[in-house]
Amino acid sequence: MVVRRRKKVRKQRGSRTYGWGSQKKHRGKGSKGGKGKAGMHKHKWTYTVKYEPEHFGKRGFKRPIKNVVKAINLGEIEKLVSKNPDVVKKENGSQIIDLTKLGYEKVLGKGKISKPYVIIAKKFSEKAKQKIEVVGGKVIES
Repeated sequence: MVVRRRKKVRKQRGSRTYGWGSQKKHRGKGSKGGKGKAGMHKHKWTYTVKYEPEHFGKRGFKRPIKNVVKAINLGEIEKLVSKNPDVVKKENGSQIIDLTKLGYEKVLGKGKISKPYVIIAKKFSEKAKQKIEVVGGKVIES
């Protein structure tokens, strides 16, 4: 390989086109096709299809994840117990329902409860506490 001893700039001195071929090619802003992404839907469409097919169109968004508390109503607890009797553990004559093991965090007060259960959960609404204690049950917040 031959080593170039002098700069190409020196070699191009005096030439009208300076290595750009036709005189038009390096003059002004013509033949550029616009600035940046201009013409992506027109004369630069083949570039768009080949290299940036995701450039146009909508892509959607991700909804922000809110901290959702999984809750259960008192009436649903009663139904849960009637369908799955193995949910209730019996200790010292009291029936214990551990809702944290079932994936529930909070107990709400909608519905009725007929038996005195000992219910374990992270949170209870005031109404739920009252209804459980009126029947003779107990609330344990873990």
